[in-house]
Amino acid sequence: GFPDFPAPDFLTEAFTRALGGGNHMLHQYTRAFGHPPLVKVLAQFFEKLLGRDVDPMTNVMVTVGAYQALFCCFQALVDEGDEVIIIEPFFDCYEPMVKMAGGTPVFVPLRPNPPKDGKLMSSADWQLDPAELASKFSERTKAIVLNSPNNPLGKVFSRGELGLIAELCVKHDVLCISDEVYEWLVYDGKQHIRIGTGRAGLGAARGWEWGFHWHPLEIPGAACMHSCTRHESPLEVFCCAVAQGFQRELMLYGKPESYFVQLPKELQQKRDWLVQSLDGVGMKPIIPEGTYFLVADISQFKSDVPEVPNSDEPYDYRFAKWMVKNKGLAAIPLSAFYSEAHKNNYTNFIRFCFAKEEATLKAANDILQKWKQEKTSS
Repeated sequence: GFPDFPAPDFLTEAFTRALGGGNHMLHQYTRAFGHPPLVKVLAQFFEKLLGRDVDPMTNVMVTVGAYQALFCCFQALVDEGDEVIIIEPFFDCYEPMVKMAGGTPVFVPLRPNPPKDGKLMSSADWQLDPAELASKFSERTKAIVLNSPNNPLGKVFSRGELGLIAELCVKHDVLCISDEVYEWLVYDGKQHIRIGTGRAGLGAARGWEWGFHWHPLEIPGAACMHSCTRHESPLEVFCCAVAQGFQRELMLYGKPESYFVQLPKELQQKRDWLVQSLDGVGMKPIIPEGTYFLVADISQFKSDVPEVPNSDEPYDYRFAKWMVKNKGLAAIPLSAFYSEAHKNNYTNFIRFCFAKEEATLKAANDILQKWKQEKTSS
């Protein structure tokens, strides 16, 4: 599930300059909550995106990846007995982090509504039921976890869906922990809408390999938790390079040469290649609106995968193992992104990653084309 191509040149060059600059103090720990040049440029950058003032010293906190940002939020804000609503399918760290904080996960699924015109399904066709979502809020609800664009589906939540979530949060005095790690990877002219732009008081956590999150002054507890878990914090040389990268993007914001403009264009082309390849072999890809993941329906391949006697292993797990061994293609079973109570309802899907070099995608297409020929001749 990770890219096999390098970071952009401007970023690696910034790392090289910082490492070779002769200032050994750049190899020491940073300010606890983020190197000042980094939090300042992040504040400037997100003021543009959010349409609101962001104080670099009190609203921005740098973390070691999105994992630490999420961990700090759950540990600081969720208490014993609190309930946290998690939208399924979900990135697999949310459930254990909620439980580790003493909270109780409450799950609500995105339900697929296949198009009736025979077209391929889109991630937009997986939707929340408003009444079902509202029924999950109670006096014990502390937070809801929102992941848009969603991993694994690639769903980009619409303004209407976000408005529904925001209204319920305000009505029940509930926090929204918004994981927007793939916010720049949105395709087909779709717009990523940040839930933090429309409602003051809704907290947001986000990350990107390294991580950071911003939050309003009213919920500062995550900063306290961060100070207790920062022993693996990035060194200053790392933060200097990232700050320079964001300074470049701030100057190029919205322009064609911006990395945040170029990357989704490249990935959309890769997505379309993989959609065509999977569709050709008989899988039914669900076209993602965002992220670099693609879920495919494997219902038609059950006769290809042998049953395992006396085993209750889900079909998608068996298929993923069989495909690696027999075809040399790797994917992740979609049921791994569901709670124990619901995973058996979603065992006909697997998740691919298309953030790969062109040569990697071509090799995958060659395998799929050969597979298609085998199926046609059998």
